[in-house]
Amino acid sequence: MGKDFIKRFSYGLVVSLIFSLVSKAQGGEIEMADQMRANGKIYVVLITVLIVLVGLFLFLVFLERKISKLEK
Repeated sequence: MGKDFIKRFSYGLVVSLIFSLVSKAQGGEIEMADQMRANGKIYVVLITVLIVLVGLFLFLVFLERKISKLEK
């Protein structure tokens, strides 16, 4: 992986964490999340989001490797 890729990934991670913290700071109750938590379905949503994010990350890593091979 190139240094540029790691730098962009870390910047994106920091920005997403900042947005997450700002949205949490606004507060308020979210009825849908409470209902899903009560039914136990929130874990299905979290696992699905995690699988999608891991898949995107792996896709970017493999794409970066292919591009670096083509550049050589």
